[in-house]
Amino acid sequence: MSKQKNLAELNAEKEKIEQQLAQEQHKKQRLENRIAYYEKEDRRKRAHHLITRGAAIESVAPLAKILTETEFYAFAEMVFDLPEVKGLLMAAVNEHNRAEQKEGC
Repeated sequence: MSKQKNLAELNAEKEKIEQQLAQEQHKKQRLENRIAYYEKEDRRKRAHHLITRGAAIESVAPLAKILTETEFYAFAEMVFDLPEVKGLLMAAVNEHNRAEQKEGC
C-alpha cells in the first residue's frame, strides 16, 4: 500500500512540476515576444529617422535625386570633408548641446 501511495504522490508531484514547467515556458515566450516587439520598434524608429533625413537632403538638394547610391555617398564624403561644412556641423552640434543643457536645468 505504501508503494501505491508513493506512486500516487510521485505522479501528483510530476503533474505539478509539468504544470510549473509549462507556466515557465509560457512566461519565457511572453518575454521573448516583448523583446522582439521592442527590437522591431527600435528598427522602425531608425528607419523613420533615416528616411526623414534622406528626404530632407533631397528637399534642399533636389539634384541629389539623380545620383546613384555610390555617387551620392562619394558626394556626401566630399561635402562633409570640406572645412567649412565641418565647422558648420560642429556649430550645429554645439548649439544642439547648449539647448539640451538648458532644457535639463
